[in-house]
Amino acid sequence: MAHLSYLGVLFFVVVGTGWLEIVLRTRVYRRWRRLVLALLPVLAVFVAWDLYAITRGHWTFDPLRTTGVLLGRLPLDELLFFVVVPVAAILTMEAVRSVTALLVDRHRVRDQHGAAHA
Repeated sequence: MAHLSYLGVLFFVVVGTGWLEIVLRTRVYRRWRRLVLALLPVLAVFVAWDLYAITRGHWTFDPLRTTGVLLGRLPLDELLFFVVVPVAAILTMEAVRSVTALLVDRHRVRDQHGAAHA
């Protein structure tokens, strides 16, 4: 089971943030083109960085903690990390934006009702 450690962590990141899409209606997945455009630079930079570090011997992956599936010299688990973690960050940012907008709207409504009664 240790070979699924990396994927297990990614699973919990998805579970920990995935509900934000449904409960707070962040619409991150619905706007998939925007999401892909946000992910492409992250993937490009960090895949290049990892490949450089692996090639130079500065960075390795424990084969006992990864699936063993390699895409060139990069473990599939690491590539998934570069997708899952940024998506989780975007979901979190959009959730904060959504909640903040709700609070501002409630404050506006309260102010409008208070002004009408004054």
